[in-house]
Amino acid sequence: MEKQLHLNLLASRPPMAGGFQSSSKMKMGPGRKRDFSPLPWSQYFETMEDVEVENENGKDIFRIYCSGAHGPVLLLLHGGGHSALSWAVFTAVICSRINCRVVAMDLRAHGDTKVKNPDDLSADTMAKDIGKVVEALYGENPPPIMIIGHSMGGAIAVHTAAANHIPSLLGLCVIDVVEGTAMDALNSMQNFLRSRPKTFKSLENAIEWSVKSGQIRNTESARVSMGGQVKKCEESTSSPGVSNSIGEGIIEEEEDEEAEEESNKKRMKEDDQEIKKESFFTWRVELSKTEKYWEGWFRGLSALFLTCPAPKLLLLAGVDRLDKDLTIGQMQGKFQMQVLPQCGHAVHEDAPEKVADALATFMVRHKFTEFKEGYLC
Repeated sequence: MEKQLHLNLLASRPPMAGGFQSSSKMKMGPGRKRDFSPLPWSQYFETMEDVEVENENGKDIFRIYCSGAHGPVLLLLHGGGHSALSWAVFTAVICSRINCRVVAMDLRAHGDTKVKNPDDLSADTMAKDIGKVVEALYGENPPPIMIIGHSMGGAIAVHTAAANHIPSLLGLCVIDVVEGTAMDALNSMQNFLRSRPKTFKSLENAIEWSVKSGQIRNTESARVSMGGQVKKCEESTSSPGVSNSIGEGIIEEEEDEEAEEESNKKRMKEDDQEIKKESFFTWRVELSKTEKYWEGWFRGLSALFLTCPAPKLLLLAGVDRLDKDLTIGQMQGKFQMQVLPQCGHAVHEDAPEKVADALATFMVRHKFTEFKEGYLC
């Protein structure tokens, strides 16, 4: 559980045939292998666009993914190292539950967002980014907005709300980030980051690693979201970086002899084609280089969260995450809390239906929106 927390602290289009995988484990017959091929964003979001915002040095371009046409806006902020695609499966589910619009954005230096100063990941700068994107999208009269953030994104959501960068703020939802636990985990963060693979031989291998290592427990979500965490590179095979790559068979599973022989033939063919250069994937964000900002994201977070006047929802993977301030605040009824057991740190990816149900119930209870006609809660 602690390792899950380490990874991301920094971290209405219906689905295609097959639906959502509410469980991370798919039952497979003997000799069958899970499908780790990538899934497109368009299976879960309706539109993708780049939003330009002005800054002192020119223009920054933020990538956003959207769904829905009516109702309040759910502004989704991902965890460190992740991207807006981590909200893909959740978006498809929540849009089937309630009347809402979804805007999931790639934060600065993440995903496909391009900014002039990608090294500035301070809480203040990132919170201002959120306000600028909202203004660029909606002008001076934005619609009612519920801001929802996971891990680092949850911290940025709190900073954004506290600084009043969203004047039409309806509510605040923070997913699995608590000041006390986060601050304790920072000491071992660098060790965890060093333990991760540096490169992967393919996007499929990156997806496979994320599932088998337990970082994302929902295979469907991993297949759409890992493309936002890694990027393709080309480097000569003599490069020392390639020797650290993760290839086929990250974690061995039982296979029948025929499947193994076929896999070996395929690998030999691919090796023959890689004469001068080898394509591989590496992390889009070097999280280890963002260390100087970690404390600024999380220190004082509980107090900031409790002082936000908007209705608040805290979703946690375990009750052990609560620190003293939040325990007292929860007893005083200052926010609503729900624990979603059997999830890793990436709660919204591991259990998108449970997170969507909790958020939908919260928003309907506060009369922010209504359940969709025909949906049985």
